[in-house]
Amino acid sequence: MDGVAAPDLSFAALAPLLFVFGAAAVGVLVEAFAPRAVRHPVQVAIALTGAVGAFVATLLLAGTREVTAGGALAVDGVALFLQGTIAVLGALSVLLFSERALDPARSAFVAVASVPAGSVRDRELSTDERVQTEVYPLASFALGGMMLFTAANDLLVMFVALEVLSLPLYLMSGLARRRRLLSQEAAVKYFLLGAFASAFFLYGLALVYGATGSVRLSAIRDAAVVEGGDTLLVLGLGLLVVGLMFKASVAPFHTWTPDVYQGAPTAVTAFMAAATKVAAFGAVLRLLYVAFGTAEWTWRPLVYALAITSMVVGAVLGLTQTDVKRMLAYSSIAHAGFLLTGVIGLGADGSGPGLAATMFYLLAYGLTTLGAFGLVTLVRSGEGEATHLSQWAGLAQRSPVVAALMGLFLLALAGIPLTSGFTGKFAVFRAAIETGAWPLAVVALVTSAIAAFFYLRVIVLMYFSEPAPEGPTVGVPGLPTTIVVAVTAAATLVLGVLPGSVLDLADSAAVLVG
Repeated sequence: MDGVAAPDLSFAALAPLLFVFGAAAVGVLVEAFAPRAVRHPVQVAIALTGAVGAFVATLLLAGTREVTAGGALAVDGVALFLQGTIAVLGALSVLLFSERALDPARSAFVAVASVPAGSVRDRELSTDERVQTEVYPLASFALGGMMLFTAANDLLVMFVALEVLSLPLYLMSGLARRRRLLSQEAAVKYFLLGAFASAFFLYGLALVYGATGSVRLSAIRDAAVVEGGDTLLVLGLGLLVVGLMFKASVAPFHTWTPDVYQGAPTAVTAFMAAATKVAAFGAVLRLLYVAFGTAEWTWRPLVYALAITSMVVGAVLGLTQTDVKRMLAYSSIAHAGFLLTGVIGLGADGSGPGLAATMFYLLAYGLTTLGAFGLVTLVRSGEGEATHLSQWAGLAQRSPVVAALMGLFLLALAGIPLTSGFTGKFAVFRAAIETGAWPLAVVALVTSAIAAFFYLRVIVLMYFSEPAPEGPTVGVPGLPTTIVVAVTAAATLVLGVLPGSVLDLADSAAVLVG
């Protein structure tokens, strides 16, 4: 019998993944064997080393176009750009985690001073000063899964990456101690609905394999040209898209998003909102452009309908929200629809302006969202984070700096000129118009105007309303949160005022191999 041949591996091309997964594995060992007294600073250092090392590796690999691991992974411009974006967002998220864990008075992962009503276990947790350092290896595993997701050139590898990034997030969503039951409820909802989405993806994978005889994206592309409108193939593609749209928070597969964003620790919510969307859309781009780019008629109407649904649902339901985190959740749903307008911008040659536009939008949105959630962690009341909109009234009088920075992030999310949000929206809308999807761009402009109302409502509350006599306090951020807010605010301004170099970088990186 012939022996099993090992696949060719390019360890240099896989360096970003090796850094992050290596950090995750070392973090597990530290969690198991290191003394509790030194565990936290060591875990922070390991997680940061993995994320920063992955980012540096993506920079050194710039220009690489290679298919490795027996054809299962594609290292190209799109994969490296998105992996670098995920690494930056991951490093900033780790800093946000460390701030919350170092400060018991404001921590999501450590006990708080007041004793809540509830069970004996609730009261025990409220006085426990131990730090939950398991969040760091979990975050590293999730980062590794996200990076693998964007480079998967094989549906089986894509499914494995989906599970690797999802399972740690399910656990991280339930780590809050202040509102423990709400956090655990969010984690259970996320897990159950995520299991359904994974089942859809796996069933779609089976149908595509049955129609084409392969799970390799390039082989599926060749078969799609020959098979044409094969019912099994189109149905399998639809189920694959359902699984991916769940992870990207696209309506009508968004039902988990508001509850999980509200219930999870805010630092974890920031990580999910920023990095997970980048990974999910990276997989969407690779599946649609590489596997079905020559048969865009099979998915274009579906994506068209999902984009409109997501924009309308996110913008309209966002108007009714009274909780800041839930409002940002519906904002995420609306932005997923805006991103899909860029996905529609597939040109006749299989690339098109939509690819670079979507990549830039993902970078801009991720940084802005991370900064906004970072500021949410600073506004606090006696019951923890003050997330009800009424508690933000008059915030500018209590903390002008926090109010100004929050206003900047909200204006960016609304797409106001001279912010990164405007540049990103302009890029994806133009891509849709250039490929003939101008009605979709019109819907996007209308829903953007609707969504701008609930962003501006928060700004009006902060600046033009009187603060309550016993309103929330604004904590003084430590160095980690200061770095996160400063970096994200600077990026939001730079990508809005001088976006040319990053747009050129995204355009040059808009290359998919398969």
